[in-house]
Amino acid sequence: MPKSLVVVESPAKAKTIKKILGKDYIVESSVGHIRDLPKKELGVDIENAFAPKYVLIRGKGKVVKSLQTAARKVDNIYLAADPDREGEAICWHLAEELKKAKKPIHRITYNEVTKSAILAAIEAPGEINIALVDAQQARRVLDRLVGYLISPILWRSVKPRLSAGRVQSVAVRLICEREAEIEAFKPEEYWTLTATLTPTAVEHPFLAKLHKIGSKKGEINNYGFRIDEARAKELAADAKTHDYIVEKVQKRERKQRPVPPFITSTLQQEASRKLRFTAKKTMLVAQQLYEGLEIGKEGSVGLITYMRTDSTRIAQEALQAVRDYIKTTYGTEYLPGRAVNYRSKKGAQDAHEAIRPTLPLRLPAELKPYLDSDQYRLYELIWMRFIATQMNPAILDSTTIDVKAGTYLFRATGSVIKFDGFRRIYMEGKDDTAVDENDSNEEDVSLPVLKEGDTLDLRKLEPKQHWTQPPPRYNEATLVKMMEAQEIGRPSTYASILSTIQREYVNKERGRFLPTDVGRLVNHLLIHGFPNIVDVEFTAKMEEQLDTIADGQVAWGQTLGQFYSPFQIALKEAPDKMYEARKAMEEESDEKCEKCGGNMIVKWGKYGRFLGCANYPECENIKSLSTDDTPAPEPEETDTACDKCGEPMVIRVSRVGSKFLSCSAYPKCKNAKPIPMGIDCPEANCEGYLGERRSRRGKVFYGCSNYPKCEFSTWDKPVPEACPKCNAPFLVEKTKKAKDSETITVSLSCHKSDCDYIKE
Repeated sequence: MPKSLVVVESPAKAKTIKKILGKDYIVESSVGHIRDLPKKELGVDIENAFAPKYVLIRGKGKVVKSLQTAARKVDNIYLAADPDREGEAICWHLAEELKKAKKPIHRITYNEVTKSAILAAIEAPGEINIALVDAQQARRVLDRLVGYLISPILWRSVKPRLSAGRVQSVAVRLICEREAEIEAFKPEEYWTLTATLTPTAVEHPFLAKLHKIGSKKGEINNYGFRIDEARAKELAADAKTHDYIVEKVQKRERKQRPVPPFITSTLQQEASRKLRFTAKKTMLVAQQLYEGLEIGKEGSVGLITYMRTDSTRIAQEALQAVRDYIKTTYGTEYLPGRAVNYRSKKGAQDAHEAIRPTLPLRLPAELKPYLDSDQYRLYELIWMRFIATQMNPAILDSTTIDVKAGTYLFRATGSVIKFDGFRRIYMEGKDDTAVDENDSNEEDVSLPVLKEGDTLDLRKLEPKQHWTQPPPRYNEATLVKMMEAQEIGRPSTYASILSTIQREYVNKERGRFLPTDVGRLVNHLLIHGFPNIVDVEFTAKMEEQLDTIADGQVAWGQTLGQFYSPFQIALKEAPDKMYEARKAMEEESDEKCEKCGGNMIVKWGKYGRFLGCANYPECENIKSLSTDDTPAPEPEETDTACDKCGEPMVIRVSRVGSKFLSCSAYPKCKNAKPIPMGIDCPEANCEGYLGERRSRRGKVFYGCSNYPKCEFSTWDKPVPEACPKCNAPFLVEKTKKAKDSETITVSLSCHKSDCDYIKE
């Protein structure tokens, strides 16, 4: 009979650990949190030191009962949830429910799901870290107070079902402020003058940019000339009349060092840049790699260390393994004299390692047959980054050539890679933040061998007009980078934050975040009603206070008390302040009311901006107003013919952002249908097909193209794959997220209710 019960939070991890521990252990999963604050009430006793009221999460009663039954059959209980605050809280809640079995309860932690790590954890069990539990409780209660007490004010001020969040609202503010910068930006004209030169003795053209006129830069700044076209052409014409002589050749050797191993935030950033993964997808796939996947004869194996970490520390045995690999594979010239240690940022939790492969010798190519495309690409990224961190720097020869032509000084720069070092395997991606479109990568520039006094031939001298560019909108990588730099939230929460703000407040266009009108309005109201809640510095300081709770330096109730007193005052004053702030946003337009002749005013409503008559309520005339000054997207042509009039169908975008098929003859023909998913409607005698639709609130569902004649619909995404058990024509994708955890379970199941087929 098994002697011990091990409880983890994930079914996938339970499977991997069961294989490691064998028959003497029962390994079960809690499937995330089992208890939480109630959904339909505040659940916090403010008068009693903010005591939380915990209840079993809906559907977890059977899980808890099963765990309690198993606990009675064993001698020891090991709680083995993730090694972070959420995991510690899960263990504490489990202990509260399992203590009724009256068996010894132990807490075990590990940084990777491997045999050595799990067995070491079992041999050295500890106790639940109450300070970490308190820190999680403080965050949960704090977020509940903010969300539960501010959101109803937004419902009354804007529209129902909006949410406020302690961190998400600050993220929305960053996006809104960047958009305001872009809208206020005034492009400035500048010119560059670039010469195409070549040595007289050998044909080797290269580019040199005008750097200085006379002894001072004068008309030239960091961009180019602050002059008009006529002046630029005048300078170009004059510069052509001079001889071009090499004045100085300067060479220097420089080292380019590898970047540190991945932590949560940098993994999300790099996966966004290189793989085009969202932060949510990155964490989902990383969770799969961490918890274990079937790898041939090895069975279920954890492939990476824990993916929620802000520490760059590497275990000594891993350092030795990677150094052995580098020496064997690339040679001693690529191996530093000693292991490279990277300093973690200030305030990092050093309980975990950086994100790395559990075994460096598990090469991505060897694992490829066992991983799906996303798993393979993310593992390869993590593996390459880790190997590169322990390799020697790259060595580059940088060259600067100054060319004199009368009073004009032209400059050319370039680099040659002398030793590739870590670049042989990996180079970090770059964020798209440059505003100078004339920037070039000097490492890609090939320069001829020249010496001072050499004469050059001028092949071309070209003045070119440019305009300064506004700062780019945030994408996932740059927003995560900004949030980390400002110490807003924690890296483990970024994925859920970015997902949440896209429900109402932010749209993503071409991979970049653009605030909706509702997002702008809510941000404006919160800044006036709750300035501290959306203040970057205040939010960062609150994170520091939560860290002090985790370190056991301060009681969590004390921290909440300091927060709540001014927050309570803000709650009383906010409705009036937000009303005044909203009125201040109104502005007159040039339009007249066609009903009463009064002025039309730009107002803000639950769907964004609109025109309303200034004589309201006597005149209730309103008109829609475009949310921006850009033209509507052009319809995309298709080869499909309209089944009503025969004209071609086109793809259009609805007001809530979904694409659909529409007749090109609109408004003469108003035929519209969802875009086919390649799946026929399952209803008998229906000749329709399934397509994506959106509800009035913008929520995605899937329905028949013959609606309203056929009312078949499902919230679960259909997948064009026949059920292997009952041969039903398609499966549906079900995604389940554990409460207050990043643990996400994705499964495929039969769409028929009488078939129990399911595939994790």
